[in-house]
Parts: sequence; C-alpha cells; structure tokens
Amino acid sequence: MAGNSFGKLFNLTTYGESHGPALGGVIDGCPPGVTLDIEAIQNELNRRKPGQSAIVTQRKEPDTVKFNSGIFEGKTTGTPIGFVIENTNQKSHDYSHIKDSYRPSHADYTYDQKYGLRDYRGGGRSSARETACRVVAGAIAKQVLKDVEITAYVSAVGTMKLDKLYTELDLSQTESNAVRCPDQTMAANMETYIKEVRSKGDTVGGIVSCVIKNVPVGLGEPVFDKLHAELGKAMLSINAVKGFEYGSGFHGSTMYGSAHNDAFNTDGSTKTNYSGGIQGGISNGMDIYFNVAFKPVATLIQKYDTIDKDGNIVEMQGKGRHDPCVVPRAVPIVEAMAALVLADFYLLNKMY
Repeated sequence: MAGNSFGKLFNLTTYGESHGPALGGVIDGCPPGVTLDIEAIQNELNRRKPGQSAIVTQRKEPDTVKFNSGIFEGKTTGTPIGFVIENTNQKSHDYSHIKDSYRPSHADYTYDQKYGLRDYRGGGRSSARETACRVVAGAIAKQVLKDVEITAYVSAVGTMKLDKLYTELDLSQTESNAVRCPDQTMAANMETYIKEVRSKGDTVGGIVSCVIKNVPVGLGEPVFDKLHAELGKAMLSINAVKGFEYGSGFHGSTMYGSAHNDAFNTDGSTKTNYSGGIQGGISNGMDIYFNVAFKPVATLIQKYDTIDKDGNIVEMQGKGRHDPCVVPRAVPIVEAMAALVLADFYLLNKMY
C-alpha cells in the first residue's frame, strides 16, 4: 500500500489500523530547536478523541501520545520524530458480521478488490482513527509556525447552516460546546438535531470552516503546487470529505468581476478578500478561509440490503460505536492538515 506519507520537507508518514495494537507515525524534516509544548499536543488529541461527548462515538480511548525519538530536553533535535498512540478499547467482535459482506459507501469493497484481502475490524487502515496521527503532527506543525493562527469550527450540520461570515463570529466560543459551533444558539439546535438523528439509527453530514490568520506573504508555488491546491488535497484526504472551497468558492462564480476583484490598499492589503488570502497560488497576507464538506457517516444502525463477497444480496445492520455526525471531531483534524500544508510551504520558502 502506497500513499501513507504527506508533505515534502515537513513530512508525515503514518501507520496502524483501527483495531490493531497501536497507531503511530514518523515526522521527518521538523527543524531543530523548536521548544515543544507536549501538553498542547495532547490537548489537540483530546479534541479529536472518541467518547468526549454524548453526540460522538462512545469508544473509550485515552489517545495518549508517546514520543520515541526526535525530542531531547523538550526541544526538537532535527532528527525524525517517532510517536505511538496505543489502542486500548478495541472491540473487534463488533465487526464480525461484515467479515464476508461489504458495507455501502465504505472502503470494504474497494480494499478487497484492490488488495485481495482487508482488515474488516472497524475498516482497518481505512478507519478515520488514522487521523489521530495527523493531529499529532499538525500540533507540532502549529508550534513550528508560531504566530500563525489556525481556527476551524462547525458551520453546518445537515441543512442547519450559519448565515454569518467568520468575521461576524466570536471564534473563541468554538470550544465552549460539544458541536464546536461558535454561535451558541445554533450549537444548541445542532446538538438537539444530531441526537434526534442518532435516535433513528441514522447519520448526518456537515461543514467545517477554517480561518488562518497572520500568514506570511509568499507561501505556495505558482503552477502545480499552488497553496490552495495543496490545502484542497490535504482536506480531501480526510475520511468522509466530499468537497472543498476557499475564498468566495462556488458563490464567486455568480458574481461580476467588477464586484469580485479585491482592490488594493496602499500597504498591499486588500479592501475585500474574495481571493481567500491566496492569489496565483501564493499567500498574499490576508486571511485564508475555506469550507470542508463532510458526508453523513456511512454506518447506519438500522437494517439495509447489501452484497457479500460472492455477490449475494444480504441483509445487514450496523453495529459497534459510531459517530452520528463526524464534524465536531473533524475540527481539529482540519486544523492539523492545514498546519501541515503551511509548515511545508514555510520551510520551502526559507530555501529561497
């Protein structure tokens, strides 16, 4: 299996399965001398971990990260940073019913066809549990970037959507509720809705929005490695993501150029920011903002028809511990992937 690494200079390689002994990773290319706040790294994992509220999967995992290399006396040494996150609450028997059958909209069928076998325990390598490794690396990337502020939040659950721009929201309120929506009234409504969906054995999707402030001018390469292209790749690599838009996004296609153009101020900043902080694939110093669309979780706790490995129609019902809506736990994952992209381009920029 290829494709387990992300990044050029600041590079992350992950390993492990949902119900294996552990997950882990190696971060290569982190500069030496970065003083790491280990507590802050663990806090990022705590934001992603299962069992943190009534509206997420109830799998109980401490998700404690242990570093094995690359850090000495609290600072990075410049050598590969190896880390491990042990799985402590596996219930592989919850997945015995799918050993010979394929769950719709999961990776079961495609993995079996591509590799000739699959780890059916929670999806194995295809499980979103792999993203815990990304959060560790992203938390370190945030500390490399120092002054850059990366803040993601839930802006939609199903058809319930915030009609406010991020500039109209108090993003400091994002972590004050289980949904991670900075509007308290909308957050309460979203939480009630997610609970209703869960009670029916169903799931619902949503949108995570992200804002990046204090980005230096000049990050990104102008042709194939455009900053927004790499951000798009990063976000689309997250499990359950179906769409990515930055700046004015799809709405920009409905506007006239005279309204959409970002006029300059004398200091090089712009009066508007429909460009989303990126022009010609390169950061321009304005806020970068984008939306990431997540599909409904594919596992339903209700009966449905599917096929087995012999092509027979069989009846199945989801079991185990699953999120009725993935977006609250996806917030730190989106931030982590954004940090990995920016750290990579930050290091590339220092080479010029």
